[in-house]
Amino acid sequence: MKMIRAIVRPNKTEDVVEALEAGGFPALTKMDVYGRGKQRGIMVDEVYYDELPKTLLMLVVHDEDLDKVADLIVNNASTGKMGDGKIFVTDVGRAYTIRSRKEEL
Repeated sequence: MKMIRAIVRPNKTEDVVEALEAGGFPALTKMDVYGRGKQRGIMVDEVYYDELPKTLLMLVVHDEDLDKVADLIVNNASTGKMGDGKIFVTDVGRAYTIRSRKEEL
């Protein structure tokens, strides 16, 4: 299994969430976050914004679904401009459902 952490623009969040659900991936965690990328913030007129609002989406998928989910995120989060976000993928060794105490496969 893979853990996907996608940082996207807040105004693109619902597009991504709806696309993931339509693609068969309804389970996710969504958090409002603040940060900056390589551009180190943004200058608007004479105001410098060091940290920008973003949304962090986290979901766990089977290895064979990774490319499909990454494509769904990229296709629905992209504006073609700097600051569109980033996707991080890590391996998940184990996962458990708390209610049933069963290990997910």
